[in-house]
This record gives sequence, structure tokens and C-alpha cells, in this order.
Amino acid sequence: MLTLPVDLIALLAPLLWSLGYWKGMIVCALLTVCIFAIGGLYHARRHLSILDELPSLAGRMLAAAAVVAIIAAQRHDSVGAITEFLQNIAISAVLVVVGRMLTRSATVIARRKRWVEHNTIIIGGGPIAAELARLLRRYPSYGLRFVGFVDVQSTSHEQRELQPLLGSLDDLEDMVALTDCDVVIVADVNCPDARLVKLARRPVMMKRDLWVVPRLREFFSHNGVPDHIGAIPVARTRRATLSGPRWAVKRTSDIIVSAIALVVLSPIMLLCAIATRIEGGPGILFRQQRIGRYGKPFDVIKFRSMRPADDAEAETHWTIDGDPRIGPVGRFMRRTSLDELPQLWNILRGDMTVVGPRPERPFFVDQFSAEHPEYALRHRVPAGLTGLAQVSGLRGDTPISDRARFDNYYIENWSLWLDVKVILRTVGEVFTGRGR
Repeated sequence: MLTLPVDLIALLAPLLWSLGYWKGMIVCALLTVCIFAIGGLYHARRHLSILDELPSLAGRMLAAAAVVAIIAAQRHDSVGAITEFLQNIAISAVLVVVGRMLTRSATVIARRKRWVEHNTIIIGGGPIAAELARLLRRYPSYGLRFVGFVDVQSTSHEQRELQPLLGSLDDLEDMVALTDCDVVIVADVNCPDARLVKLARRPVMMKRDLWVVPRLREFFSHNGVPDHIGAIPVARTRRATLSGPRWAVKRTSDIIVSAIALVVLSPIMLLCAIATRIEGGPGILFRQQRIGRYGKPFDVIKFRSMRPADDAEAETHWTIDGDPRIGPVGRFMRRTSLDELPQLWNILRGDMTVVGPRPERPFFVDQFSAEHPEYALRHRVPAGLTGLAQVSGLRGDTPISDRARFDNYYIENWSLWLDVKVILRTVGEVFTGRGR
């Protein structure tokens, strides 16, 4: 946790004795920290070495400095100012390396004295798992306190050598809670992916760090700074970020986008309301219960494009494109997704988000969850006005299992940029009339 503030202090330190081109120094410092974060230089590591990090640090600092220098040159700033800026950047680079050496040394000392350590369970029953356990016991500098093995099969012949053996993979969730485990390392190449993914998605596991020993270690491609325990490479799995500052930014952007869209699109929404009233009579808006985040129901709002025979039909039947009850206006609004514009109010209220899994009715949620175990996992996030599955062509009469996979892929790989991509693709869908 100390690395980020130490980096900022090192990057801004030259301003203490030289205020030349101070704006450029501040911009460069903030840009450098952002690039460090994107490159994973603030992630937890097991093997701490400034020499491992040095190439990434140098390359990213040079990139940030180059961007600021190019902008300064385009503004026709004086050569002297730019030269002084580059000199200060060189000093900052040295200070960043020194600061990292100090923080890394402090972390290693804290680990060796066991002031900082995390209870760790190793999944596996083979020689790699045994070697990892030996290394963690012998070298506390990795910051991990080995508490036991969890084997994939409860009847493994090699379990006699695995001590302490906490149980099989089916017992993992209970053992994590029992041992107050913070870290789980998957060290069994024969561990079935389906079982592991199912366990990793459970709430108790989402709060733990999950590390994996690559199956093809000789061909393992390191992204960013490589990490290892002894001579065994390990990689920290990317987990869904469903809370924290970035998620707060997502909610803030939802409020801003929905508020602006309600104002800007109000003339179009007024025309839709008038056309709906003329074609279908009273009852312009259609409210229907849908399932949102954590399985909580809410009422979604849409322009009425047809009138169901009764409430039971609305709750338990799919709408067919060729239904004769859908008039020209309703068909046009469905094809262009204009009937969904009132859902901007749902977003402003917090019932929905701009990008996320599309909400479904309770009847179908129960049915699909029973038939497809991954379907219920969609409700880890708020329902969305648009989603990755929809812009990928999975709407209407398409396999529910495929929709669930796309929705869960979105959740587990969520980023603000992914939201932007989905929104841009949605705009293309609307203008080409491929809404339904």
C-alpha cells in the first residue's frame, strides 16, 4: 500500500528545488502512476526484486515523459523549459527506483519477521504442490503461511505425503472459512477447470486471492513483471472488480449519462409517447417486474409496443416478432430499441446500469437458473440497458447458455473501456435497425 504514495513523492520531489515547468511535472507524475497501475506495478507480488521491476519501471516512465515532452513541443514551449523538465524527470526516475528499493526491503523484513503473512491453502496432490508447501515453510519472505492441502480427489494415493491434508476440492469453501485463509494457490495441473471456476465464483472465494501455477510452465508467457515462488512460476488470476473506486466511477457515469440522455432525448421520447397513444390507446408506459442485482426484483419501464391478453401472458410468454398485435409503430420502436428509452429513469434511480446483463422476468430467471447453472451468476451486477450479449447478436431466439456465458465474461472482465465499447456497438445496432 505504501508503493503508490512513495512513487508520487519521488515523481514530484524535484519541485521542492525547481518550479520550472511545474505543470508538466504534475501531469507526468499522474500519467506515470496511471501507466504503472495499468501495467500491474501496484499488484501484490510474492517474489520481490527491484531488478525484476526495473525494465517495466524505466519503460513506463520514459513513455509518460515522452508524451508530456511532445505536448510541450507542440505548444512551442522554450527549449530551456523542456530541458529542465527532462532533467527533473531523470532525477524523479532515480528517486522512484530508490523508493521502490526501500519499500521492497521494508516488506521483505516485515514478512521475514512474520509481521505480515497470509494464511494459504494449496490445491493439489502432486510434487509441485509438495514443493510449494516446502518453500512457503522455509522462506517466510514470500509472505504466505502454509496451512494445508486440498486435493482434487479425496482418495489420492499420494495423500499420505500431504500433511496437513484438509480435504478434497469439494471441501475447499469450508476449509477457506475454517482456516481464515487469504490466499489459494492452484498447483494441480489435473484440477478440472469447471469445478475450480464454480468454486472460485462463490462469495467466500471472491474475497480471497487466487494464484495459479501455469499448466505449461515451459511455455508460460508472462504479462508484465513475472512472479514466482522459488523456481515455480505463479500468476495471480484477474478477478471481477465489482466494488471500489472504479465501480463508483461506473455508477457516477450512469447518473450523468442517464440524466443528460433524458434531457437530450426528451423530444424523441415525446414523439414516441404520442405515436404509442395514437396506435394503442391509453396506457403509454408498460411496467413489468424484472430481476436485478443480487436477485432483487424491480419494475422496468418501457413504451408499450403491444397489449398482452392478461398479466399471466406478460409474465410467462415470449413476444413473437410476427405477433399481429404489434402495430407498425410498436414494430419500429422494437427494431430501433426506442421502446426501451424510459429505462433511462430506471438507471437514474439505481435499478439498472447503462451496460450490464439484460434483466429478465422472475418466471424465466427461475427456469433458466435451473437449466443453466451459470445463469444466476449474471445477477452479481445490476441489470443493464444494453449488454455484451445483446451487441454480440444474442437476443431473441438464441441459446440462453450462450447469453449467460457472454454476460459472465463481461462481469469477469469488466472495465470502463469495455463499457465504452459496448455502448459504441449499441449505437451501431440502433442506427442499423438491428435491435430486434
